[in-house]
Amino acid sequence: MKPYLLSIGAGLLVGVIYALINVRSPAPPAIALLGLLGMLLGEQAVPIAKRLLTKAPVSAYLKTPECAGQVLGPQAVTKDPEGQA
Repeated sequence: MKPYLLSIGAGLLVGVIYALINVRSPAPPAIALLGLLGMLLGEQAVPIAKRLLTKAPVSAYLKTPECAGQVLGPQAVTKDPEGQA
């Protein structure tokens, strides 16, 4: 929860600074969110490419906290029957 609060706090602070100096946000919200999604997906492109080159299983990696957890959040990580990731 703390990273979410820090993130929204930083966003609010930047918004206040933009308002004080009469600067508009550099991108409309939808474009900015798509850019962030692209960054998250791009972070995973290199590890996936490495796995493809070494013929390591890619589908298993996509479900790990390193990939799914980073892109979609910790709730996206599949859990084993004992409830552990």
